[in-house]
Amino acid sequence: MCVALPGRVLKLNSDAGTATVDFNGNIVEARSGLVDVAPGDRVLVHAGAILQKMSENEGSEMEDLFKELEAFGS
Repeated sequence: MCVALPGRVLKLNSDAGTATVDFNGNIVEARSGLVDVAPGDRVLVHAGAILQKMSENEGSEMEDLFKELEAFGS
């Protein structure tokens, strides 16, 4: 099963075509060439690529859902 994860863009790395994205404290580099993003944007990331921007509400709802799933699996 493949899952896209919600995160927040911390900074852009224009030379590399990537963005630094925070996933609840896990900081990773994701390719940003498919979507026009800026620091502070909520994004959905899959396989190292930003797929779309999300509203603040959508991002919060997804994070809450993942927390529920994590608690259920414990």
